[in-house]
Formats: sequence, structure tokens, C-alpha cells
Amino acid sequence: MAPRGSFQNGSTPTVLLVHGAFTDGSSWSGVVAALQADGVDVQALANPLRGTAAEAAHVAGIAAAIDGPVLLVGHSYGGMVVDRAAVLAPNVVGLVYVAAFVLAEGERVSDVTDRFPDSLLGPALRPAPFTTGDGRPGVELDLRPDRFAEVFAADLPTGLTTVMAASQRPVAAAAFEESSPVVAWRTLPTWFVLPTADRAIQPEAQRFMAARAGATVLELDASHAVALSQPAAVASVVRAAALTPRAAQQAAHP
Repeated sequence: MAPRGSFQNGSTPTVLLVHGAFTDGSSWSGVVAALQADGVDVQALANPLRGTAAEAAHVAGIAAAIDGPVLLVGHSYGGMVVDRAAVLAPNVVGLVYVAAFVLAEGERVSDVTDRFPDSLLGPALRPAPFTTGDGRPGVELDLRPDRFAEVFAADLPTGLTTVMAASQRPVAAAAFEESSPVVAWRTLPTWFVLPTADRAIQPEAQRFMAARAGATVLELDASHAVALSQPAAVASVVRAAALTPRAAQQAAHP
């Protein structure tokens, strides 16, 4: 693995997008289209939603295989994944969080959410048993279809949210209990897209996490599904992060 900053092909980062719970890679479709129109190399990755340790290793492997700098972008639970992945991949030069969890070392999701008023997420969750790959029992969570639009995507058309509710990806409940021994936002430049009408993660909690991470913040009047409802605005933040002198400097001088 090459040391951070030893790149063969240019200095503009490749953008890797990591979705969160209750959705899939299609949630980035508008962002991908906007970035591709600007000539940005971008990939929307599939996230199994089983646990941050394994998923971070997977994302880090994809990032490290790219011959050039990488910008990681995580939505919601995906913020935990990209933050942990960036520690493992030496060519990651920046992080963009979109309505995301940004945890500190040893912190769990509840350690942040318990500090703020409850969102609408908890009562809308629907637990179901499943069996892990090694045969152990587990519990996974999805959103009740009749609450999906209200909690996740209140600013999207009903026809779309109905489809999203029916095709949502559940997340392992245990994934929210995981913590990371080290976080990347302490050493990398960070950006945060904060939807002020988010009913899944309290905007106040997002402001706290973004400020703690020293992120450059864009607040938008949007739901948790901000990447779908305002893809141009989200893409503008990703584009700015990819082209920022700070990211380029990080690539050249680790």
C-alpha cells in the first residue's frame, strides 16, 4: 500500500459515496449525475448495513485500490462507516457528511442522541429477527411503511416515497452499538450537509457533531433524504470539497 500522498494519477480526488440505513445506492442518483456532469470521478458503493467494522474495511479496501486521492462521503449511518474507513485507507484526503452521525472515539450513537430531544425515528422503527452469516440470531430494523415518508423523506413526492418504503434496506440493530477506537475527522478536512427539517436525526445533534468535527457546514431546508430532494446542493458541497486547496494539500503533504 502506497504511503499517503504517493499517487500516480493526478490530484483530483475520486469521490466514493456511502449510503446509510433504510436506503441504497440509488439515493445518490442525483448527486452522481451532477458530479459526472462536472467531470468528477464518482462511485456510489453498496453498503450491507450489518456493522461498521466490516463495512469500513470494505470501503477502505476500495479506496486504497484507487491510484489517487479519495474523498469519502457518508449519509446518515454511512457517516460512521466513512469515518472509520478513512483511518484505514492512506489516500483519503477529506470527508463529507450528509445528515450523518459523526462520532468521537469510543462513542456510540446513543451517546449523542441522548443529549438531544427525541426525533421521530425511534417510534417508527420496526424490528425483525434475522440470522447472521455465521448462524447467530440478530435483530434488524427498518421503518414502518406508513411512517417512512414522514420520518425519512417528507419533502419528496408520495409516489417516490411509497416505492422507497417498499424497497428500503434494513440495518442490523447491533450496528448502532458499535464504536470506533479512532476517528479520521480529527486529522482530515471535513464538510457537513445539514438538513434543518430532518426528522430522523435531530438537527441540533447534527450541529453539535459538525461543530465538534470542525466541519464546513451547509444548512438546507430539507428532510433526511436531502441527497434525493436537493442533489444539486449536495453535489456542490462534494465538488467544493474535492477541489478545495485543503484536500489537495493533504494529498501532497500527509
